[in-house]
Amino acid sequence: MGKIHVLMKKEEIDEAKMNGKTAVVFDVLLATSTIITLLENGAKEVIPVLDETRARETAASMEKNSYLLAGEYEGRTIEGFLDPNPSFLKDKVKGKSVILSTTNGTVAIHGAGLAKHVYACSLLNSQATAEHFEKFHRDDSIVLVCSGSSGQFCIEDFYGAGYFADCLLSASSYTLTDAARAAVLFSRSQRSQAEELMKASRVGEMLSMYGFEEEITYITQHSSCKAIGVLSGSKMMKYEEMTE
Repeated sequence: MGKIHVLMKKEEIDEAKMNGKTAVVFDVLLATSTIITLLENGAKEVIPVLDETRARETAASMEKNSYLLAGEYEGRTIEGFLDPNPSFLKDKVKGKSVILSTTNGTVAIHGAGLAKHVYACSLLNSQATAEHFEKFHRDDSIVLVCSGSSGQFCIEDFYGAGYFADCLLSASSYTLTDAARAAVLFSRSQRSQAEELMKASRVGEMLSMYGFEEEITYITQHSSCKAIGVLSGSKMMKYEEMTE
């Protein structure tokens, strides 16, 4: 039987303890929601990078017109980059690589990089990812990594981790840590008002202030996407395409 752990923020990642684990990273507002949306809408791959400098270095090594640069730092779009928001990007990415730099989510993916497997998850693809785990990771020790925001706990990531864990429990049996059990119970109690919860969160209020409230409505479409995002080397890819 597998076991589910929850880390409340990316700063809790202990790289030594990630060895052999299966990591699932949540940055519900918005990095992992963006990654899943882009893969769902035909992006060739999403390349998560640590910061603007790494993004520009990666772009310089790629063929012109084969990629898009998207990113933010502390909520503001990086100059010369596209807004890293799912609704804005989804119609622009078919067949392209997307280099993505964010303050928290892409950093959390890098932090989890020593795990045996690293997945990106959001409310959008939790059920599809849970069904995938039932086939391939039923007996794994699974670490759900809430990205948080600049060292602070984020309620939307905790809700997302709880929703995904609940989807896992619907498919199979797992042992839960107390943190994982708390996340599941919290997600169940808030399911009917998830959008209001997201909008009331600190990051949700910031997005609304910057005019991105519609993104919150979009990302609360629970299990509306089928894409499963898994890290292959330095690239987040759609699982089906990675295995072809």
